[in-house]
Amino acid sequence: MHSELIVSTYNNPRSLALCLDSVAMQRVMPDGICIADDGSGPETRAVIDAFAARHPDLALRHLWHEDRGFEKAAILNKAIASSPAELLVFIDGDVMIHPDFVARHLRLTRPGRFSTGSLIRLDAEATASVTPEMVRSGLVFDRGWLRRNRAIRKLSTWLKTRPFPVPVMAALDLVSPVRRALCGANASVWRSDLLAVNGYDETIKYGGEDKHLGVRLNNAGVRGRHLRFSAPLVHLDHPRDYADPDRIRRHKAMIRAARKSGEARTPNGIVKDGEGGRADA
Repeated sequence: MHSELIVSTYNNPRSLALCLDSVAMQRVMPDGICIADDGSGPETRAVIDAFAARHPDLALRHLWHEDRGFEKAAILNKAIASSPAELLVFIDGDVMIHPDFVARHLRLTRPGRFSTGSLIRLDAEATASVTPEMVRSGLVFDRGWLRRNRAIRKLSTWLKTRPFPVPVMAALDLVSPVRRALCGANASVWRSDLLAVNGYDETIKYGGEDKHLGVRLNNAGVRGRHLRFSAPLVHLDHPRDYADPDRIRRHKAMIRAARKSGEARTPNGIVKDGEGGRADA
């Protein structure tokens, strides 16, 4: 099985550098890493080049398109279409992943089943305090540090830090009542399943693109599996100036419609209906 970690990013070079530091600490590495770049500037390119220079043994590719506003779905579709891997693991470039994160996804995801987890969120003050050394030492996943920095305020978040052995946390994953909605910052899907539903719907900009994909995967018979408590991931705070309430309402309506209709394949995905071509090229 060939795997690729797909990291989406846009003009957040500091967070991306911290994210890639956490990727380098994985106990099981993916076969490849793709930076899916939604039009970032040269600072992001510099971060990627520096990481590649420090880790020449890692197969790294940088996929970029011109900045046309929030088009994460489009750059992810390009990453999916061009990937040589069978299994794709997705994160955002503003997260730090636990050293066992990739291994957990590779263990659970298979054809006909996607895996998805959740986030431990840092506020702006805690985010500003994070250093590369803290990522490399694992301090950012330490429950004491997270508690002191206001990231753990309820039981469910404490459980996301994986306080018990993996078999215990895996059992909690199975019984979690939370809907298995795909979270694009913590997910893995077999590439053939993504091609079958034609990837992301590119008419959805910020707000709901991942959930819409997850609903369509479910409609295609691809069921979700939680890693809510067994694959820790810490999210770095950032502004969301691109959030548009009207678009978000529209996207929520699209998600409800997909659930009701049973739609699996989007006509506005990797292949645009009417333009020809194949999604498995």
